[in-house]
Amino acid sequence: MIKTLTSFRFIIIATSCIILLNCASINEPIPSTFTNIKEISPSIVIEMRYYSSDNFIGKRIDGYHNPKSFITKEAAYALNKVQLELNKKGLSLKIFDSYRPQRAVNHFIRWAKVLEDTIMKRQYYPNVKKKDLFDLGYIAERSGHSRGSTVDLTIIELINGAELDMGSSFDFFGRKSHHSYKDITNKQKENRALLKSTMEKYGFKPYSEEWWHYTLANEPFPDTYFDFPIK
Repeated sequence: MIKTLTSFRFIIIATSCIILLNCASINEPIPSTFTNIKEISPSIVIEMRYYSSDNFIGKRIDGYHNPKSFITKEAAYALNKVQLELNKKGLSLKIFDSYRPQRAVNHFIRWAKVLEDTIMKRQYYPNVKKKDLFDLGYIAERSGHSRGSTVDLTIIELINGAELDMGSSFDFFGRKSHHSYKDITNKQKENRALLKSTMEKYGFKPYSEEWWHYTLANEPFPDTYFDFPIK
């Protein structure tokens, strides 16, 4: 009986510790060097895909407790300049992801190792074998997003919120998402070029294999990977 009570107390204590650790993790403060992009550029549209189930895993990703977009202040002010220029053309930025906690990257890694979990394959990686995601660079142990100055985004029309056709969807794993991909229409090329030229004009550099992915060239934390949750 004493042994049973001791074991029961141990379970309660262990469970309490786990709960306290989880609460402490969720309540980790957001650094003062970061900002909610809406506070700098209120008109930018936010659609945080990793807060939802509309992503390549098919469920909400660890660390996304709120559908807010956080980013370093330097990147936020630069994005606002992009937004203001696009607004003059009746257009707007739409953000899919920005700062990404390291715990979210760890979630990607765990998922990639479960080869039978392919519920979103048809939509996001129809031509790529899941076992090859690491070797092809689609999943990695670290992400530039965790440094806080990288953003995934597209352009939409202000009048109706429609996304400009970029030739592939956000987070599509395949060659047609590359900037160099030629087998898309002239209009799709023009739309990609508009996004690229405007982002570059205000200090962002593109990633060659994802038309939606941009990093502030002069990012303030080039060697720091953050893990505070989005809340």
